Order: sequence, then structure tokens, then C-alpha cells
Amino acid sequence: MVKMPFPRIFTAIVTVVFSVAIAISSVFFDTGLALALPTVPPPLVAAGGFFPFFSGIRPTTLGTQDGNLAACPDSPNCVSSQSQDKTHGIAPIPYTASAEEAFNQLKAVIQTLPRAEIITETTNYLYAEFTSSLMGFVDDAEFYVDPEAQVIQVRSASRIGQSDLGINRKRIETIREKLNGLNFAD
Repeated sequence: MVKMPFPRIFTAIVTVVFSVAIAISSVFFDTGLALALPTVPPPLVAAGGFFPFFSGIRPTTLGTQDGNLAACPDSPNCVSSQSQDKTHGIAPIPYTASAEEAFNQLKAVIQTLPRAEIITETTNYLYAEFTSSLMGFVDDAEFYVDPEAQVIQVRSASRIGQSDLGINRKRIETIREKLNGLNFAD
């Protein structure tokens, strides 16, 4: 029998627990399929769900450098419009209005999303945290309004875990759909 060192076993167990927690939290509680399941009381949601320690630590690499958002890590739990690979790549959000109007509409849409909190905003950059309802997982979403290209560059990444079961991609596509519903782009 091969003995695995304790840290490897612990990492494997934590990865499985995170994957199951993301599935339960994101699929059942965020899409309205949990009608027969108990809901999380508001004080627990505000505190980060049942397990606030799953929120992770806010990254220090957020923001833009010469119009570029941070690159995605190797794990598949991140999407970015500035990434060229199939796993992480997602299209930027085009706009036809002024950059200021595009930013204001983007901000308004984000404020309508559940458990979204805008942390930082400048004239062309917005950073928001999205917290899952049950486990308190936090995803970091960044938006950079690029007036030269008339697109909003996007990046959304989970702080912890390996897989997000497509939640970050789904979030960006939801934001895109809501903006398109406002006649955001032709």
C-alpha cells in the first residue's frame, strides 16, 4: 500500500468538497431550482454563506496594466476576453454608446445581479465580487472599458478551487445578455 503524504490527501479531499459545494451552491441555489430545498437565511448569506472561510483572500494582482487585465491562472476556473486559449477565452462585450454610457449601463446591470458587490470603480474600470449563496465562494470579476476598440474587456475568476463548473463564463454571458437587452450594441 502506497502512503500519500497528508498534504496531498488533504488537498484531494478539499478539491472534491469544493467541487461539490460549487455545484450545490451555484446550480441549485443560484438558478431557482432549489424550491424544495431550504434557503440560506440572509444573515448567513451576508456573512459568506455557511462557510465564510471559503471566500479566500482578495487577489493583489487585480486592475489594469496598460489596458490589460491580469492573465488567468492555469486552472480552468477563470475566463478572460484577453486570453487566447480555448479554456479561458471569452469574447469582449462590444458597445456602440459612449464609453461613459457603456460604463454606467455595465454598472447598473452588475448592481441587479444577486450577491454582487462593486469594490472598485474608476472612469473605465470596475471590479466586483460575486459570492455564492450557500458556501460563500467568492469570484472576482473585472471590467475594463476600452474606448479605442469600443469593447468592454472582461475577466472573471474563482479565488479558490480548481473548477467552477462554468459559473464564471455563465456570469459574463448573463451580463452580456442583459446589456444587449438594453440595446447596448447593434
